[in-house]
Amino acid sequence: MGVRKVEKNSLKRTSLQKGLRQWVAVAPFILIGFVFVCIFVIYPQIKNIWMSLTEYNIMQPSKSVFIGLQNYAKAFVGDEHDKFWMAFRNVILYGVFTIPAGMIIGLILAVLVNGVKRFGTFFRAMLYLPVLIDWIVVSIIFLYLFADGKAGLVNYYLMKLHILQQPISWFSDTWTANAVIWIFGIWKSVGWVMIIYLAGLQGISKDIYEAAEIDGATGTQRFWKITVPLIKPTTYYVLINLIIGSFNVFFAVYMLTSGGPVGTTDVLQNYMYNQAFKYMNFGYACAISVITGLSIMLLTVFRDKFFKYERK
Repeated sequence: MGVRKVEKNSLKRTSLQKGLRQWVAVAPFILIGFVFVCIFVIYPQIKNIWMSLTEYNIMQPSKSVFIGLQNYAKAFVGDEHDKFWMAFRNVILYGVFTIPAGMIIGLILAVLVNGVKRFGTFFRAMLYLPVLIDWIVVSIIFLYLFADGKAGLVNYYLMKLHILQQPISWFSDTWTANAVIWIFGIWKSVGWVMIIYLAGLQGISKDIYEAAEIDGATGTQRFWKITVPLIKPTTYYVLINLIIGSFNVFFAVYMLTSGGPVGTTDVLQNYMYNQAFKYMNFGYACAISVITGLSIMLLTVFRDKFFKYERK
């Protein structure tokens, strides 16, 4: 018994020493990673929250004045509340119009491409191409497509088809300008949604479809009873990423309208950018960024609470 106990203790010491050596070997890499996280993630977040509580002086930070929650009050009920709520409303509308449309079109394209036996790679590449094209390039294309007068390609064809009698000045009206931004967002996101759904569809066993077909299920029934339930995890992943993306929309607005006409197409990111770099209100801009982050967090919690799915 004594010999066994000694051998057991020896094995424990050997295992402990081996574990310690492994930890010592990886400790420098963990430390480097931790340092980078502190420098590039944790510190900027803390600094951002602190700046949101001050009237920040970018030229002389030491002279910044602590003002508590005044920047937040300024956004919600102060002299900037109309502009802030306009930007917040536009973000919500952007999400309401672009997320469902992007998900539906992306899913339809994924189902179609998944069923293509020849040239499937070619179609995937072509449909994903808008995601790869730079935002600035796409913005220039859209500015040409929706240009005022008959010079704009959209106006030209709508008038040629007798849908319009007079050309529309797309960027001079709040709602037509917003509509162009929404179309831009849908066009840019559909390819990404399609690829993610395609990965989910390819993870479904063909045996399930074959069994359903033998039982007499139609294509529509197979889609609603098999495909849709089995890609729920993919749907939730796509949904949360598109929600986050809707709060981070910036280039589309900045390049197409710059918030015009009269700030009525501003979104939170564009509004925050102008406050920081145009009006030098860095403290207020930081407060907007904190509000944006908290909004995304609350939406994520809401999604997890009310739209749960079973993980198998």
